[in-house]
Amino acid sequence: MDLLNVCIIGSGNWATTIARNVGINVVNSQFMENKVNMYVYEEIIDGRKLTDIINTTHINVKYMPDYVLPSNVVAYDDVVTTARDADIIVFAIPPTFVSSCCKTLLGKIKPMAHAVSLIKGFERNDDGQILLISHLIMRQLKIPCSVLVGCNLAHEIAHNNFAEGTIGCRDQKYLRILSDLFKSETFRVVVTDDADCVEICATLRNIIAFGAGLADGLDFNENTKAGIIRRGFLETLQFVDVFYPGSRLATFFESCGISDLVTSCYANRNRRLAEAFVKTGRPLSELEHVLIPGHEPLGPVTSELINLMLKKKGLEEKFPLFTAIYRICTGAYPLSRLVETLRFAREDM
Repeated sequence: MDLLNVCIIGSGNWATTIARNVGINVVNSQFMENKVNMYVYEEIIDGRKLTDIINTTHINVKYMPDYVLPSNVVAYDDVVTTARDADIIVFAIPPTFVSSCCKTLLGKIKPMAHAVSLIKGFERNDDGQILLISHLIMRQLKIPCSVLVGCNLAHEIAHNNFAEGTIGCRDQKYLRILSDLFKSETFRVVVTDDADCVEICATLRNIIAFGAGLADGLDFNENTKAGIIRRGFLETLQFVDVFYPGSRLATFFESCGISDLVTSCYANRNRRLAEAFVKTGRPLSELEHVLIPGHEPLGPVTSELINLMLKKKGLEEKFPLFTAIYRICTGAYPLSRLVETLRFAREDM
């Protein structure tokens, strides 16, 4: 059989981190071509092109300056050149750039290519509701798209700390291939075909992490924060059951579910944003530019879109924590409603 060619679209922290795993794994695989193309948004760093720096020093000085890439990872500043010969296209770019990137690639990639999204985010559908990134890629490129998410902070994986990830695979023949592509001795990967559940878990945890940050800002104790995490997990189970029926309970206990949720509630930009929102009293629109420049505040934005979906089905009262966090973001609820919500939430899920 022909060897599979892999490329990576993106050059941020997460893209660079996963590029090392991919670069090492393809060399050790009998099914993969050795060279891995990586699309890099061109920037000038100290008078030199970032692509030139990466290709000569094998260091992404912009995003991961203390991290050496394998020499078979080659940087390109053109996304079509990067992806046109690829059998597996790994997307690791901010969610806001996915649509324009796909429009550029449409008709210029292999028709039988397989995409993998490493993107923790979403787009707004035409009806204002959430559109999962993998669905957006499949819609625009007309190819299947798997997902890789989970409890995996880029800088920790880069330093070979143990971490886990979950692959939601949409093509049976890629189940083993994708696992072998991304794993390492310190990065454990589990593969499931429950792709929508894997991805929506990574989306909903942004709301719960924001709620945990509100608790931190109010100096609540760990018991209260644990209550937010528990209630948020229950509402995640219920949300998936309503809007993505057919998902398996076991998926929630993989890295994409409970592990990613707990990590996000302690080490996540949404948690930091919420804590600052409480302690400074400044509007979210101001804080996001200071604390998370270049990133959309996924906690507040996710809560808005989820609330729209719940409202359309008359289900706001069935999801009291999601609803309370949304209304706190908009100013409709005082911060005190957070604990009241936990006290009076019904358990008949």
